Amino acid sequence: MQDTIPVRQGEEVDRNLLEKYIKEQLPFLDSSPLEVRQFGAGHSNLTYELKIGNWEGVLRRPPLGPVAPKAHDMEREHRILKALHDKFDVAPKPILLGDDSILGAPFFIMERRHGVVLDTEWPENVKDKVSLGKSVSETMVDQLVKLHSIDYSGTALEEMGKPDGFMERQVNGWIKRFDRALTDDVKSGDRVKQWLVKHIPSSTDATVIHYDYKLNNAMFAEDDYSKMVGLFDWEMTTIGDPMADLAVAMTYWIEADDPEELKQGLGKPPLTVEDGFYSREEFIQRYATKSGRDVQHMDFYLTFAYFKLAGIVQQIYYRYKNGQTNDQRFAHMNHFVNHLLDAAEQTARI
Repeated sequence: MQDTIPVRQGEEVDRNLLEKYIKEQLPFLDSSPLEVRQFGAGHSNLTYELKIGNWEGVLRRPPLGPVAPKAHDMEREHRILKALHDKFDVAPKPILLGDDSILGAPFFIMERRHGVVLDTEWPENVKDKVSLGKSVSETMVDQLVKLHSIDYSGTALEEMGKPDGFMERQVNGWIKRFDRALTDDVKSGDRVKQWLVKHIPSSTDATVIHYDYKLNNAMFAEDDYSKMVGLFDWEMTTIGDPMADLAVAMTYWIEADDPEELKQGLGKPPLTVEDGFYSREEFIQRYATKSGRDVQHMDFYLTFAYFKLAGIVQQIYYRYKNGQTNDQRFAHMNHFVNHLLDAAEQTARI
């Protein structure tokens, strides 16, 4: 159960060209016309639901307008899923990879998974929400541990990242991305940048990391919320420091007593604020117990993760402010960027 909407104005796809391409590539499809709807929840890549008769697929393409260097790489995300699908069953199977001659931008099509995506509200008629919150929390931790335990040696995943110097490159890279997207109505973040550069911990651990791991990127079985049946948005996946992946997940794992500015930053707060869901500390401690990893430098990783999220949101806001998208959800994201920078400073105690 993922909410789809009619395709937003300005974000339409050429249905005739797309239908012709899909039917050429998948000749087993019947003569039914292609139906296209849009998944309304995303803030970055554009994602569409496709239907031809009984066949279903999901199409992902970059956002409109210029994009940051190396961002929104559809071919890379397709390769990730192709290599990962057999090793991690919640990763959707990729079906087709298309170039920019069809839609004006590269895209890929993957299988459609069915289940429940939990975001800001429980589905209707859900009972024992406290118990379910605990169960969902445990599943989120355990699937992250499982992802970080995958043996990627000898697969295409091995070529996806450079583990040596990962955090140094991440810190410097996100400083550059933030500065490139800087607008005159957000803070400079200079104190956070300087602190991060000075406090990068050494790390010899490298795993597959999702790097956008959050509740509304996961899908659960409709009859069993303890079972994850899908995990989406793999565009940031690489080989890197699992502590960074855990920290990024925690920036989205909002708690009931967090500042309202963080809880409301992307709209209504996620279900993680509800009774029964783990606190960030409980999530981190279960992860440490299940994975056996040392979490002593979590303050650094959380500070970085807040800054990274500020950079992501600022890139989105930059696109809006420069007329590259008219999505009104982005109109006030500069305020959220400032609050994320505040959260980074508070975590670093600077």
